Amino acid sequence: MKRFFSFSVLLAAFCGLIHAAAPPNIVYILADDMGFSDIGCYGGEIDTPNLDALAKGGLRFTQFYNTARCCPTRASLLTGLYPHQAGIGHMMEDRKLEGYTGNLNKSCVTIAEALKPAGYQSYAVGKWHVTNVTHPKSDADKFNWPLQRGFSRFYGTIHGAGSFFDPNTLTRDNEYVSPFADAEYPTDEYYYTDAISDHAAKFVKEHDKAKPFFLYVAYTAAHWPMHAKEKDIAKYKGRYAAGYEAARKARYDKMIKEGVITAAGSTNWPLPPDLGEKEFGEWEQRRMEVFAAMVDSMDQGIGRIVQTLKDAEQFENTLICFLQDNGGCAEVVGSVGIGQPRAATPSLPPLSKDYLQPDMVPKQTRDGFPVRQGRGVMAGPADTYLGYGAAWATVSNTPFRKHKHWTHEGGISTPLIAHWPAGITRKGQLESTPGHLIDLMATAVDLSKTTYPANVKPMEGRSLVPLFTGGKIQREAIYWEHEGNRALRVGDWKMVAEHGKPWELYNIAEDRSEQRDLSQQEPDRVKQMTAMYDAYAKRANVESWDLVNPKQKPKAGKKNKGKKP
Repeated sequence: MKRFFSFSVLLAAFCGLIHAAAPPNIVYILADDMGFSDIGCYGGEIDTPNLDALAKGGLRFTQFYNTARCCPTRASLLTGLYPHQAGIGHMMEDRKLEGYTGNLNKSCVTIAEALKPAGYQSYAVGKWHVTNVTHPKSDADKFNWPLQRGFSRFYGTIHGAGSFFDPNTLTRDNEYVSPFADAEYPTDEYYYTDAISDHAAKFVKEHDKAKPFFLYVAYTAAHWPMHAKEKDIAKYKGRYAAGYEAARKARYDKMIKEGVITAAGSTNWPLPPDLGEKEFGEWEQRRMEVFAAMVDSMDQGIGRIVQTLKDAEQFENTLICFLQDNGGCAEVVGSVGIGQPRAATPSLPPLSKDYLQPDMVPKQTRDGFPVRQGRGVMAGPADTYLGYGAAWATVSNTPFRKHKHWTHEGGISTPLIAHWPAGITRKGQLESTPGHLIDLMATAVDLSKTTYPANVKPMEGRSLVPLFTGGKIQREAIYWEHEGNRALRVGDWKMVAEHGKPWELYNIAEDRSEQRDLSQQEPDRVKQMTAMYDAYAKRANVESWDLVNPKQKPKAGKKNKGKKP
């Protein structure tokens, strides 16, 4: 009996080694338009127990970065290149410049394409937003849709934004689908965040366990419009009654307690005095309540994905990474003018179940109510379409400066939670090494043991795998450019500038909130870093923003009627 017991122990250990040596599944989860401090384990008051649990069992990166905007971030994440190198240096317009075509180019591969030779099956769910062909006339026009870029299955939206209750360009695999005439996903209350989570779980459940998989989950939460289910909104009723500053102070204090920032290295960037809508207090609170509900709903869905991985006995050897595409969004969507109250009865004909929503901002709900915008319109339901405003975006970005669009810390800082029971030995720890989402391709290639193609642009990122067990990674610098806003980081030094303005210089270790510009005290460093940035810009197809987006001049003989040229 003793000999048999010893053999059993050895056999179990051997099987365990085989399992550990198997290439891991990889799940990259990307949230939309959220700030550095929005989730619970990074200082927020929003309930995110599932993300918090992943952080507790894995690593929290405190100095990870995105590209400050939605589609450039997706281009970088999917290809491991800076966005201009992949063809998406701005948004989806084709500017007739190599770095600004609005489509992933042929000089790059996606993670799905890179991992295919290693036997990986790949699935994409949610927001695609790396092609300008959203209304193809033929299958040939879909050359940059998910299935044409290496993915086996896809459910989501090709376009970048839309209603959560009736999204436009909703697609399964290669064909548009109406959420109200979808036999594969019948539901009494369609909500896009739930549909993303449910399809991600479905793809995991149906996957052939004999092969590893890559799953890309791109939520649209919490991008405008502020849409959420009433049961989730009710949970946050009154939570923001104390206002912006109280929320920011509570987050700041919690962030220091959690260790994601330090009191010595970060102070809360002052809230601009013109932000706030005192006469619309309840309206302002409601927008943030709905924002919180959207994040909460996403976290619930992540919990369902995690549970599906556990049920499929895939959780232990799956790397899950969660991050965000840019900082909090200060855009004024739906906040201009005074809004109208909801009518007592529908005033428009209802839409058929198989109707395909063509508009980013729907003109009406399915049951005939006009979609409303403006101050006083209480966010949440399908007949509303609003953002949450610059003041709440500043709360989201606590304690950093600026917002989405800008390359100051508020625009580019993201949480990164990495969880992998079989591969990350540093449970519940913080990682302060600077990183960028270009590193996610390098990480996937490293883990899959695939050979990266030689006929495309080489990866720009560094594998994060050494950090999982206490190692280090080396890099020269990290770079950014968006709409003329530009930055680079070399060690603890960051140089940053808004479009048309001179470089600012900050020691991030001592001043991550970017309040003490040292450019005048460090002219040699500014000169050296400027030369580095210029070399990067030339190599990476970065053009002058004035060339990419030339200012429109008024036509001769006509007055400009007060509009900016």
